[in-house]
Amino acid sequence: MNTSATCPKCGAGLPADAPAGLCPQCLLAAGLAESSQAAGVPTTDQPPAGRFVPPTPAELAPLFPQLEILELIGSGGMGAVYKARQVHLDRLVALKILPPQLAQDPAFEERFLREARVLARLNHPHIVAVYDFGHTSPQPSPLPQGEGACPPSPSGRGAGGEGAPPPEGEGGERTETSQGNSRLYYFLMEYVDGTTLRHLLRQGKLQPEQALAIVPQICEALQYAHDQGVVHRDIKPENILLDRQGRVKIADFGLAKIAGPSPRPLSQGERGAEGGVREFTLTATGQVMGTPHYMAPEQLRGTHDVDHRADIYSLGVVFYEMLTGELPIGKFAPPSHKVQVDVRLDEVVLRALENEPERRYQRVSEVKTEVETAKDHHRRILYAIPACQ
Repeated sequence: MNTSATCPKCGAGLPADAPAGLCPQCLLAAGLAESSQAAGVPTTDQPPAGRFVPPTPAELAPLFPQLEILELIGSGGMGAVYKARQVHLDRLVALKILPPQLAQDPAFEERFLREARVLARLNHPHIVAVYDFGHTSPQPSPLPQGEGACPPSPSGRGAGGEGAPPPEGEGGERTETSQGNSRLYYFLMEYVDGTTLRHLLRQGKLQPEQALAIVPQICEALQYAHDQGVVHRDIKPENILLDRQGRVKIADFGLAKIAGPSPRPLSQGERGAEGGVREFTLTATGQVMGTPHYMAPEQLRGTHDVDHRADIYSLGVVFYEMLTGELPIGKFAPPSHKVQVDVRLDEVVLRALENEPERRYQRVSEVKTEVETAKDHHRRILYAIPACQ
């Protein structure tokens, strides 16, 4: 056994498939030191004033009596996320409430139920598990709950789930949503004690070897979901979590489809210069849902033929960013022209980033195979170089 592979920070041995540089515990500790949040789903930038004001844990408590809502850990276009505890099970969970404006779409409830049931069936070690879903409601009968759900409260409101903030009224006043007078659609999900890939990227600590260890795990999760007929549609660093053991967990599967299945095409002004795009995207209902930098061209065009290959494009964007620290916008250079990596990775990234879906990898498992081949080659080179005395 080669004992030279040790973490320079704590001296612990590094597993053969662990990210190089720091052991998973030290790498994640560094990320958590920068952000004190340990997210069940990713934290995103706060939405612009006048859109969402996440309710406080105290405001949500009456709506979810089976949960002890501990803290707000993130909010953004897809909603607000809270760390909570299932009292009877003594289990930490993540509660995500979707933006109440989504329910203004008459087709939303049916779409929510259909897609949520599909997401709840996903069972993979690299996918954040969905425990329950439903909505709070002043009506006597809540939506059907997922298997193993907490029973509804006497008011007929559903049990916990992940959450998004209620809408604001004019002048920035909070509407009655946070008081339970309108429906809050939610997911109750696995709580991941760790950090997001976004936090690690902001620190600038990721080395190419670490990217080569993380990407195959993302591929495994995506291939499993694609085999189940599920497309993520929003792969980006905020939705890629790493727990304290260095394991990848993908969050927010399918939420982009639930939020708005038919986004309108972005205007030239929204796309920005040289093919770049600004930091937002709009659904058919005009709601701000996040950044389009990671979206495939067919998603930006608002076409109806988006399939699993859109996830492959998004993965290519994330992979490029992990290797170079930059986004592949406009006329971008291959990764090997910016950092010292195997030139074979250029082909992997560039093929994933093909504008036409037919020219990309057709299965994300192909990306995993190519990356693991490059990782093995890189490891052999490292072992062949004598250590400096």
